[in-house]
Amino acid sequence: MNLNFLLSLLDGLLGTVTLSALTFLCGGALGFAVALARVSPIRSVALAGQFYTQAIQGIPLLVLMGLAYFGPILMGFQAVAPLLAATLAMTVFASSYLGEIWYGCLISVNRAQWEAAECLGFSRWHRMTRIILPQALRIATPPTVGFMVIIVKNTSISSLVVGYSELSYNAKIINNATFEPFLYFGLAGLLYFAVCYPLSLQARYLERKLNVAHR
Repeated sequence: MNLNFLLSLLDGLLGTVTLSALTFLCGGALGFAVALARVSPIRSVALAGQFYTQAIQGIPLLVLMGLAYFGPILMGFQAVAPLLAATLAMTVFASSYLGEIWYGCLISVNRAQWEAAECLGFSRWHRMTRIILPQALRIATPPTVGFMVIIVKNTSISSLVVGYSELSYNAKIINNATFEPFLYFGLAGLLYFAVCYPLSLQARYLERKLNVAHR
């Protein structure tokens, strides 16, 4: 096994982790806003959040990548960096799913909790932050971490459109030079597993920890 090829795979892994982290942070922030919009008492805001979710979920990630990368060029602007284009597309993609996940967790909290907090004179903001969100967080932990695994694996799509150098892209380049697909794609698979499996373990740990008071 060539050391340079192994280093190239590790460099691709760094690219995968970087894009995954940026996607989760940016997509999570936008997804949280979408979830709050979905539970807004203002009907137009709630409908806008619902339309955004359904519209984005109806568009393949590959198409979003193409729009993010080639869109500025077609409109006469300078081409954006591959990482920026990939982050933008995956942020929009992730926000629709995270927003839907968190919306489901918010409305799964017993309606009596909302009503009791309102009777106690809590403002809507305090009802949300002190009563509803702590309970929704416990419910949201497993599906959220599960979706993080999906984000990690979906970073491989970025190389198909924007040419971003991540793990699967580097494995493909090495395979083209060595014609050893089983070895290098196998190593890439192990590296993906090394990232995704701890996320699954962390999900189970957080689920147990956040459910202590309900045992």
